[in-house]
Amino acid sequence: MFWTKGTVGMTTTAVASTDEEIKSCFAVMSELRPHLRADTFVGLVRHMEGEGYRLAFSEESGTVVAVAGYRIFTNLVVGKNLYVDDLVTADAHRSKGYGELMLSWLGNVAKEAGCAYFHLDSGTQRHRAHRFYLRQGFDITSFHFGQRIAREVPEAF
Repeated sequence: MFWTKGTVGMTTTAVASTDEEIKSCFAVMSELRPHLRADTFVGLVRHMEGEGYRLAFSEESGTVVAVAGYRIFTNLVVGKNLYVDDLVTADAHRSKGYGELMLSWLGNVAKEAGCAYFHLDSGTQRHRAHRFYLRQGFDITSFHFGQRIAREVPEAF
């Protein structure tokens, strides 16, 4: 099944299924989520998997170059959908097509899962990312509102 693993050229994209694969994603994920800790990352991802989260990674020559966290669920607004929680290409590997490859892979995951919608949120300050998403055919469809309940992101696991 494509949603489990796919290879394009020398780049392989797959769902991280082992603890070692999850650990190998930490350095890239921490570029987007610097509050995360290496010693709790695997446990946190394992907990989130129970809530439907999947961690995908693209690897070239044994090096993780991009990661994405996503969920497939159904809601009243768009029906069955794939939502991207996290998407980041390693800084040293940006503008080499890995982000586009990951989005394409995720789009295929959504299609094969029968999703009606594929979407993500992006921080308002991430102008370069916004241009990228627009080039990839995404539309700006809503504003996302949030209200912090806890002072800090709670440490988990």
